[in-house]
Amino acid sequence: MLKRVLQSLTCALLVSLSTHSAHAINESQLPDIGTAGVSALSIDREILYGNAFMRIARAQLPIIDDPVLNEYLDDLGQRLVSRASDVRFPFTFFLVKDDTINAAAFLGGKVKVHSGLFLNAATESELASVLAHEISHVTQRHIARYMEAQTRQTPVTIAGLVGSVALAILNPTVGIAALQTTMGLQVQSAINYTRDNEYEADRIGMKLLYDAGFEPMGMATFFQKLAANYRYATKPPEMLLTHPLPETRIAEARSRAANFPRQSPHNEADFLFAKTRIQVRFSQETPDGMLSYFEHQISRTGKQSHLLYGKALALLALNRTQDAAVIINDLARRFPDDLFILDTQTDIDMANQRYAQAIQRLESQQARLPDNGVVIFNLASCYMQQNQLPKAAKLLDLYVRNHPESDLGWRTLVDVYQQAGDETNLHLAYAESKALSGDYMRAMDELNLARATSSDKLALARIDARLVQLEEAKRLDESLRQ
Repeated sequence: MLKRVLQSLTCALLVSLSTHSAHAINESQLPDIGTAGVSALSIDREILYGNAFMRIARAQLPIIDDPVLNEYLDDLGQRLVSRASDVRFPFTFFLVKDDTINAAAFLGGKVKVHSGLFLNAATESELASVLAHEISHVTQRHIARYMEAQTRQTPVTIAGLVGSVALAILNPTVGIAALQTTMGLQVQSAINYTRDNEYEADRIGMKLLYDAGFEPMGMATFFQKLAANYRYATKPPEMLLTHPLPETRIAEARSRAANFPRQSPHNEADFLFAKTRIQVRFSQETPDGMLSYFEHQISRTGKQSHLLYGKALALLALNRTQDAAVIINDLARRFPDDLFILDTQTDIDMANQRYAQAIQRLESQQARLPDNGVVIFNLASCYMQQNQLPKAAKLLDLYVRNHPESDLGWRTLVDVYQQAGDETNLHLAYAESKALSGDYMRAMDELNLARATSSDKLALARIDARLVQLEEAKRLDESLRQ
């Protein structure tokens, strides 16, 4: 059953597999087909399925838990979401270590972004155009609408469909290969349906891009770049498998973008810092190779800020902290309060055991940004090095209360409680970390261990209630695998 469902679903839910040419579709021919009429999948249920997808993703994908990159990606995504219509739930943007060019949206506002997308985008507007497209798939409820259509046509459950789609998004190549043996009328119907979804997501996404202050032409230039770079490739990137680019779609994007007024130049510093950080810290290149690369680029094009930042990261990776500090301190004067620079300043201070200096700087930033992950995690790390464990625990406990799905937050709390010898809270924090990746047996074991170390009646009641919640989540996740 799962294989048959996957074959008929991967096509539609990875949003458009047809490589056939489509007639140009004008805006007047593209009604908002995604915002009404979905009855089989409620908003509350969609959120539950989206959370289940995140648990599967954490267990199976190499998610990048870098606070400064996560903060940048979330800020960029939320800037777009804030200008979108029909937003029904919070969006989550997460970064995956994968050099291929791809992004994918799922139920409940979950948007997966490959690190390769950063590396291949020339401007922030190009990167934002992909996020705007994916956000539009979610706000128009393209996935939910397709699922409803499928439940009317085939004897499958919504849960079965959700599980198949989640599997296909986690491994698009397998999903596409499975479809090669399924070319019946049902699949052709799905292709026609999702082709319209792609054009609609382009149209709405471009308007969203403009409203959020980005250059709409970024979508057209990124489309053109993709098509040109992979026109003759024997193995196109996943993004072209899941979001085909017929010439009509590129022409539509170019024509539509030309109708928007040009936006004033946008500060690209953090985009370039993010791109550079991924190059240095999440590529296959060695620190020596990265240092040579950035030194060559600086000699060729001049002392651009992101190139200097890359050189400093490479020097830091080589333990040349004094040389790195000279560059970063100069950048800090040019970019005061920039989180990329602040994070690297802290790394340098910690490498040189200048914890008091780092704490003073970070506490000043915390007064300005009390709930910022970059500040919180750096400050907690410094507190731990100084054995100021109550301060670290208090800081992180408040953070995970506000961000209960922060696996890094729970794992860092585990380290704090382990260092402090706080057995009960150690087991509680570890349980939450395991639950986030769907490891329910281990999570419940940890809760029971916590229960055995506590005599506080209120704490015991909370543990019992949490055990019930995990049992429910476990049943939901299991229903997706049937």
